[in-house]
Amino acid sequence: MTSRVETPTEIRPFHVGIPEKQLDDLRRRIEATRLPSKELVEDRSQGVQLATIQELATYWGTEYDWRKVEARLNALPQFTTEIDGVDIHFIHVKSEHENALPLIITHGWPGSVIELLDTVGPLTDPTAHGGRAEDAFDLVLPSLPGYGFSREPTEVGWNAGRVAQAWAELMHRLGYTRYVAQGGDVGAAVTDAMGRQAPEGLLGIHMNLLVTVLAGPQPAESEQERAAADQLATFRESGFGYFLEMATRPQTISYALLDSPVALAAWLLDHDTDSYYKISRAFVDGEAVGNLTRDHIVDNITLYWLTGTGASAARSYWEDGQALAQALASGQAPPEISLPVGFTTFPGEIWRTPRSWAEKAYPNLTYFNEVEKGGHFAAWEEPQLFAEEMRAAFRSLRNGGSS
Repeated sequence: MTSRVETPTEIRPFHVGIPEKQLDDLRRRIEATRLPSKELVEDRSQGVQLATIQELATYWGTEYDWRKVEARLNALPQFTTEIDGVDIHFIHVKSEHENALPLIITHGWPGSVIELLDTVGPLTDPTAHGGRAEDAFDLVLPSLPGYGFSREPTEVGWNAGRVAQAWAELMHRLGYTRYVAQGGDVGAAVTDAMGRQAPEGLLGIHMNLLVTVLAGPQPAESEQERAAADQLATFRESGFGYFLEMATRPQTISYALLDSPVALAAWLLDHDTDSYYKISRAFVDGEAVGNLTRDHIVDNITLYWLTGTGASAARSYWEDGQALAQALASGQAPPEISLPVGFTTFPGEIWRTPRSWAEKAYPNLTYFNEVEKGGHFAAWEEPQLFAEEMRAAFRSLRNGGSS
């Protein structure tokens, strides 16, 4: 049983300040880690490889400096506000350009607002990053409930649909009467829900993961469709472990996530093949792919550790799993989205969504593009390219446009 909570509407400034003793404790725990023996295969088919974790743990425990990302966060306008009984943390950067279009971007798992930091400049100040003044956005980057500096829910029911309602309230509270929304991973589920709820002021949405395929089989007639179906089948057969555990037994894995920083790191790394090998390369070979540097990767893991949100973030998968099961059991199709929808397929995504699948899911698809680089963590890995996609996808919705 859940209920909506009447809460104050005050917006409070927020500053990150982690006590040094917490960082000392983190380093102590990393040093005390008991590691398993090496995997018995030459790839990631048994999970996160020992060499990757050894290099990550060594760097994390001896060289990494949390204060650098803390300073980056504190250089941005950060706030908290209570919505439906939960304190929500968000970054809010207004563009200096006139008539900037408000954009709310929702991160996913195993990410956080950390993965969006390098999009702030290109999105809010396009003239300094190869764009035009009329491409500017006012940017709102919230932390999902139970992630990062947002407080964790104390009752069940905080699925993607409820987060979508909270985001509509957040944008209303910030005074925005016209805005657009974007998301990938869990953020795509939230953004999809926003599109179906169609709150007043929402002009259109964009996603880079097609979450609707999780509800059932897709057409596999064309070469692109068959390739995507094969990728999706591979994910369900051998890449679905983290998803299934968190969607069914999040509390069980949570004990390791809250007690061992190295266990947390391994769990967060074991997401998808493309991202894993890029991250592994950053540590084992010392070569970053795109923006997936050692520091940026460890910044995100450290945020989970210092905020103690491994458990509450895992529960978000349980919430969405419950909601999906209930929706499928009801036999009722979700409301259609009449708002304009944009979609970008990044080549390293878990499955490369073909245009036909996107059109099937969103009949009002007004923008579709396949880009040449980037993967699941599109905004994190390729922030400039991601920003260019946002400019293109939402360009027609500026100045009162609707198509």
